[in-house]
Order: sequence, then C-alpha cells, then structure tokens
Amino acid sequence: MVKFKFKFLNLIHYCTILLLKMAVFSSSLALSHHLHPVVLIPGNGGNQLEARLTREYNPSSLWCNGWYPFPWNKDRDGWFRLWFDPGVLLRPLTKCFAERMTLYYDPQLRDYYNAPGVDTRVPGFGSIDSLLYLDPNLKHITAYMEPLVRSLEEIGYVSGENLFGAPYDFRYGLAAQGQPCRVADDFISDLERLVESAAASNGGHRVILVTHSLGGLFALHMLDRTAPSWHKKHIKHLITLSAPWGGTVEQMLTFASGNALGVPLVDPLLVRAEQRSSSSNLWLMPSPRVFGGTTTTMTPLVVTPETSYAGSDIARFLADIGFPEGVQPYEERIRPLVDRPLPVPEEVPVTCIVGSGVDTAEKLVYGEAGFDGRPEVVFGDGDGTVNMKSLLWLEAEAADRGGGGNWTAVKVVKLAGVSHTSVLKDREALDRIIEEIGAVNSEILTPNLVKWS
Repeated sequence: MVKFKFKFLNLIHYCTILLLKMAVFSSSLALSHHLHPVVLIPGNGGNQLEARLTREYNPSSLWCNGWYPFPWNKDRDGWFRLWFDPGVLLRPLTKCFAERMTLYYDPQLRDYYNAPGVDTRVPGFGSIDSLLYLDPNLKHITAYMEPLVRSLEEIGYVSGENLFGAPYDFRYGLAAQGQPCRVADDFISDLERLVESAAASNGGHRVILVTHSLGGLFALHMLDRTAPSWHKKHIKHLITLSAPWGGTVEQMLTFASGNALGVPLVDPLLVRAEQRSSSSNLWLMPSPRVFGGTTTTMTPLVVTPETSYAGSDIARFLADIGFPEGVQPYEERIRPLVDRPLPVPEEVPVTCIVGSGVDTAEKLVYGEAGFDGRPEVVFGDGDGTVNMKSLLWLEAEAADRGGGGNWTAVKVVKLAGVSHTSVLKDREALDRIIEEIGAVNSEILTPNLVKWS
C-alpha cells in the first residue's frame, strides 16, 4: 500500500510538471512577457574566467613563458580563457594555471589582488553564455548550467529577455563590514543593477534569483545590503541550490592537502597554494556557529596524531598546516562575517533545494605523513560536498527568529541521492526547480497555467 501510494504521488508530481510545460509551450511567446525574470548566480568555479598577461608577469618556467596558452587560443588583445582550460590536466601547465589563478593578500591594504602581470576579467556579465559550459569546445564534459537553462527555456524563458546570468570572479569572497573588498563589493553592486534592469525591462515584474552553491551566499548578502523597500520593488523570490550556508568540512581538506575537485590527472599538491590563496575558499571554511561549540562539546573535524581541530579552531588550523599568512585575513575578514547570524532576508521568500543521502566528508583523520598525505575520511550526510547541517543552517537561523515581524520562513526541499553538482543536471532535481519557479509565477500566469498551491 505504501509503495502504491509513493508511485501515485510521483505520478501526480510528474503530471503536474508536464501540465506546466505543455501550458507554457502552447503560448510561450505570449507568456514570456508575463513571467517573473530570472537571474542565475553560479557557484565557485561555475563560470568562465579570462586572463591577459602583461610585461610585469614573471613566469616560473619556460612552459609559462609565452608557450602557454598557445597563440591561437588568444584573441587580438591577448585575452585567453583561464578557467576552464583542459591544459590544466598536464602537469607543467598545471603550475602555469595555478600561478595565474593565485591571489595575494596585502596586510597593509587589507585586501586581495591578482598575481603581478595577470589581468583578469569575467566575460558576459548579464548573459548566461559563460554559465552554460566552462569550456565551449568541450560542451559534453564541461556543461554547468546548460541543463537548467534548457529546462527554463521549455517553460517560456528567453535568454536576454527574461533570463539573465551574473558571472563573477569566484576567487574573491566577501568580507566583514569595514574590511576592504573591492572585487566582491563591485560584483554585489553590479548584481543590484542587473536585478533592477531585469525588473524594469519586464514590465516591473520582480526578479527570481536562482543560485547555486556559493552564489547563494552572495545573493543573501546582497539582500542584507539593500533595503526592504528595494526588496519589495525588485525581488520576488530567492531559490538556492546546494548553498553552503555554514561552510564545509571538505574545505579543510582543500587547505590542508589540496583538492583536485574530481579533475583527473591533477596533483592536488600542485594547486594547493593557489586554492589557499582564494578568499572565497577561506569564506567557505566551516563556520564556528555551525561546526563549533564549547571546549567540551565541540566535535573535531580534523584529527592528527598530535591534536584535533573543530570549527572554532580554524585560525590555529591554518597556522599548523603551514599557511600562517591566512590567519590575519581569516581573523579580520572572515571570522566576524561568519560569527554573526545569517542575514535571513526580510519579506523575501526563500526556497532551499538541497541534496541528501550522499556521503560527505565529516571528519578528516591524518596519519604520520601529515598534511601532504591524504587523510582517512569519515563520512556523514550531505550532498557529497556540503554537510547537511550547513545546507540546513539558513532554515535554522530563520526558525530562531520565531516568525516574528516580517521575517519569512525558509522552505527546504530535500532530494535524496542528489549531489552538489547533479542538482543542476538530475532530471528529478530540474523538475523540482521548475516546479518551484512555476509556483512563484502562478499568480501572474493563472488561468493560463495550472494554479500551484
């Protein structure tokens, strides 16, 4: 009986999705002008990044000295795609890639900057083009938001009309109030203007923000920096996919031993220094609010033969892994940012779509080889990248507000077996995302579309 009920509910769910697609497809041209516009915000590494080398560039090897990237991969002004380039798979070129991606922290200016001689830019802000594929020459294996975009197009969304993208330089994260943060602050300002433009060009219909991973944190902090009156005028809904609200234990692995991120043939130790330099990676270290606790109750996240580290010990952890230069920016820029409650947006409905039931690093146990070796991983629940307690943290913060005032409850949709990245590709996940967007649009599409509860 239970099995039959489950199948029956699934049938209702998929029929509802089919009705939505059929209704919109039948009048897509007319309805495209009545949908709430969507702005897509990618996650860390979720859009293309371009670079150009100047005279100040000091290559570390002959491979990096004009041989790579090859001349035919550059445009007339010397710009080439830095991320993603399959050349990173070759060991000598991995070093070139890493030195060009590396950021440097100036303790006097208290801000990050590019490697000397490396100019970078984000192509196509406002467009979805750089979000579809990380390498347009390798579409099949580097597709990112392409499946989601195609699903949105099926219900009437049109690129450049009511569907927009907000790519950014994902190496630069935000910082606590009062700390210089030029690149990320500029992105937040650009995002605000994009939202205003998208709403204005769509008859004043407010924007649905759809984010993946780190993009959810940027969207949340943009809402925190704008007034409730701005929200009422420009924002309809925030839909986040796999947002790491409280950071991840996996990020400690990245800082300690490097992380190939599933890219074959790449030695994690070759990219470790570059990954440590990323201020957004530092932002994604486990939050003390989520992974901390008292000295007697805190759960260790990293264990070595000599000591252990919890979410409250990140500064000590950074020093012990051989990255003492990360302590000051963490303590001054990141700790005050993640120690405060999450800025649950006022009067903006939020839906968090998360994967669950996928083995996710919960504790790292290092042996005698130290942090240059690979740890034994103890797994827990999550989406394979983000721990479940982090995925659900915004809901917990909203519940702590007690529902008072104008605070909006956070809705969570759990998808069993869906990983951090497959949420953008899995058929069930895509259907659920479209269902949520359909529900948001129901008030302006009824009676053209099925009325959503």
